[in-house]
Amino acid sequence: MGRRVKVLGIFGSPRKEGNTDLLLEEALKGAEKEGAEVTRLRLRDYTITPCLECHGCDSTGQCVVLDDMQKIYPLLLEADIVFFASPIFFYSISAWAKALVDRSQALWARKYRLKDPSLGKDAKRRKGFFISVGATKGQKLFEGAVLTVKYFFDVINADYVGDLLLKGIEEKGDILKHPEALRQAFEAGEKLVKEFREA
Repeated sequence: MGRRVKVLGIFGSPRKEGNTDLLLEEALKGAEKEGAEVTRLRLRDYTITPCLECHGCDSTGQCVVLDDMQKIYPLLLEADIVFFASPIFFYSISAWAKALVDRSQALWARKYRLKDPSLGKDAKRRKGFFISVGATKGQKLFEGAVLTVKYFFDVINADYVGDLLLKGIEEKGDILKHPEALRQAFEAGEKLVKEFREA
């Protein structure tokens, strides 16, 4: 039997055990059921300085800001599957999640400026799945967030293979009134691990 599939779950909500937390946890339980090795990354527990746009990473691919993001870069690159979860704040992802995305500029520099083969077109491909909820029911509620997450996934060589996006979810625990959504999250975790293992 080959190595275990590595799954990274990124919890982007500032609210502990909020709706996106609950959905992501179900997806990770589904992945664990399929035998995946799961790492839970709760961004609210980390200190991530926003990108300074100092271009310090342009020539090295290494971020010059020494904070908790330095612990996160290896997790992004070790993962086979990344589940990224964030509620919608002003039609985008949370500040915690956006800080992680912006600080991935160092990986962008490695991939596109320095042509690092470990992030090139022939390098390892990952799978990426986005989970999000929003309080309103606006027609374009998720468009900005999806674009942001797609570009983030591109930087880490992750194919955007799906999402679970739910409108009209606001109060803490509201998602528990939607057992079908929780089931879909669990099944997404199972499915992605199965597909990755069989590829």
